[in-house]
Amino acid sequence: MPKCPKCNKEVYFAERVTSLGKDWHRPCLKCEKCGKTLTSGSHAEHEGKPYCNHPCYAAMFGPKGFGRGGAESHTFK
Repeated sequence: MPKCPKCNKEVYFAERVTSLGKDWHRPCLKCEKCGKTLTSGSHAEHEGKPYCNHPCYAAMFGPKGFGRGGAESHTFK
């Protein structure tokens, strides 16, 4: 029986969602930063932990200034 990487409890077939090559409980597969529930395959991953693609992953691990939005990310001289 596979164990969920988030809560470390057994994952039964009926409640299983597979993502990042592991089996998760559906409510356990959520963004590490904002807590939004994620769907299999529609999120980013960093060091084995899931993050929503936007804005969390982009803001934390993307190129500097990318994904932060607003006027402060565009400097005009």
